[in-house]
Amino acid sequence: VQLQASGGGLVQAGGSLRLSCAASGFTLGYYAIGWFRQAPGNEREGVSCISSSDGETHYMNSVKGRFTISRDKAKNTIYLQMNSLKPEDTAVYYCAADRRRDDGCSLAARVMPYWGKGTLVTVSS
Repeated sequence: VQLQASGGGLVQAGGSLRLSCAASGFTLGYYAIGWFRQAPGNEREGVSCISSSDGETHYMNSVKGRFTISRDKAKNTIYLQMNSLKPEDTAVYYCAADRRRDDGCSLAARVMPYWGKGTLVTVSS
């Protein structure tokens, strides 16, 4: 199980970025996927997640209405569209996968068994 996050970069406050999480060696459609982030000196926190059926999504309060998670099964890729970015969104963003028995998803990093390398998002003021 390999995941690779990409799409990070430097953007001004108010700008947008789209992160991608590509999978290799397995089909993302069977997994709940989460996006997490970690800023220097902070704990890793859950940003958004989507269930395997795409029927359930969750967002942390501070990104609701600004970020959107989505899945392209044909491309075996998960996206995180980030709009109206703020300096406090600056962090390394990670995607993670969990093959759950139920059709749900979680923002708790501790329950996610598979992780990809992160991509750095820097939002300047």
